[in-house]
Amino acid sequence: MTLPSSQPLFLSDVYMRECAATVVAHTAEGGIVLDQCLFYPTGGGQPGDSGTLVWDGKTLEIATAVKGEGGQVVLVPAAPVALPGVGIKLVQYLDWERRHRHMRVHTALHLLSVVLPLPVTGGQIGADKGRLDFLMPEPPEDRDAVEGALNELIDMDLPVSELWITEEELAAKPELVKTMMVKPPRGRGPIRLVQIGEGASRIDLQPCGGTHVARTGEIGALRLGKIENKGKQNRRVNIHLM
Repeated sequence: MTLPSSQPLFLSDVYMRECAATVVAHTAEGGIVLDQCLFYPTGGGQPGDSGTLVWDGKTLEIATAVKGEGGQVVLVPAAPVALPGVGIKLVQYLDWERRHRHMRVHTALHLLSVVLPLPVTGGQIGADKGRLDFLMPEPPEDRDAVEGALNELIDMDLPVSELWITEEELAAKPELVKTMMVKPPRGRGPIRLVQIGEGASRIDLQPCGGTHVARTGEIGALRLGKIENKGKQNRRVNIHLM
């Protein structure tokens, strides 16, 4: 299936760092809506992007982005200041280093779900570390083996890309959904899949609406962190960027 024409900028080109836009609305809470947005909104365990807006010699710091009504992305200013008016043309700049670290961690967590092929009960992405919660009654016997397997997949420098399928196709392949608590949205058209590797070398394929690096080698070396007990059946596995 081809990519939907309505694909937002933060997914159509995850490496875009700046872009012109026009303010189309303000929210009652003091947020800003643009006609096209680079900022990824908080969701799926991934934090919203931060950065700045620049217009007419003025600069506004954006603390995060969240999802608004009707699929809009709402930019949240870092401080309660005067906003650029509706119709103002501006340039949006991502905090690229932070975004890129989120991308590295996010792709690394997909690899973790390959190394530990167990149902996922939760997850969180940060700029320096991330974690997945697994339905895992007993912890892994060999921590070093898990860390080694992760770094081997990174060193393979596999391509990371996207595919799109219909809701009906996903329903026929429930094994693609690894998360137990969060399911892909329904009733919104095609569903995005992120694949790692291609053809016979593909190692992972799962629904995901977040941002990822283009190749696993871009993640860099990882360190396995704590494996925490989160109940009789759950373990939390932490990973850290080096």
